[in-house]
Amino acid sequence: MSMPFYVSPEQVMRDKADYARTGIARGRSVVVMQYRDGIAFVAENPSRALHKISEIYDRIGFAAVGKYNEFESLRVAGVRLADLRGYSYDRRDVTVRSLANAYAQTLGTIFTETPKPYEVEIVVAEAGTTTETDQIYRLSFDGSVADEHGFVAMGGQSDVVQEILTQRWRSSMDLNETLALAVDALSAASATTTNADEEPDVLLAPAGLETAVLDRTRTRRLFRRLSVAEVTELLAESDGA
Repeated sequence: MSMPFYVSPEQVMRDKADYARTGIARGRSVVVMQYRDGIAFVAENPSRALHKISEIYDRIGFAAVGKYNEFESLRVAGVRLADLRGYSYDRRDVTVRSLANAYAQTLGTIFTETPKPYEVEIVVAEAGTTTETDQIYRLSFDGSVADEHGFVAMGGQSDVVQEILTQRWRSSMDLNETLALAVDALSAASATTTNADEEPDVLLAPAGLETAVLDRTRTRRLFRRLSVAEVTELLAESDGA
């Protein structure tokens, strides 16, 4: 009689984590950054149909990297949860913290109880009335949550993006400066630049970017997508500054 094959729980968890990280690293990078009037979301995404950046609720945005069908199911679940809570209680009861907790429980359950983990990493962000009250939460495939400040880089060559943002990001930046920094960082990652001090040879074109903002100067629905023409104009303003 043959003995059953045994794998320790620790090894199973390590294998699942390695599998998920490999899948996430294959995705193109996404940047989420605070700026003076809100929070900007910038992703390298030439597709006009498959969005990596979306609105969840009045003041809450969503960004993701990894397998599209998996993070899209999470986005839809988040929209439904927010709508149900806002309808049942009050719109002010819909907060990014409660949404992040719900996502953490879902991802943690999937990671521990199913054979295949989700190959996703997501950010949910809420624009407050001031920069100090903005909230950004980063959630990993295993359900772990990180409370981020300033900026987040996910997917692809995120270490390259992170290093550039660390050197150059400022909370007082305007939107045009923020977009210019995001394009520089994503271009460096796209070119797989290993030295963050080097400028990329070719910057990503606005048509290859997906861009949106949570604009705190708006009255109710703060989420707004930026068109290719708007991004082009803002980057031109930054170049001329």
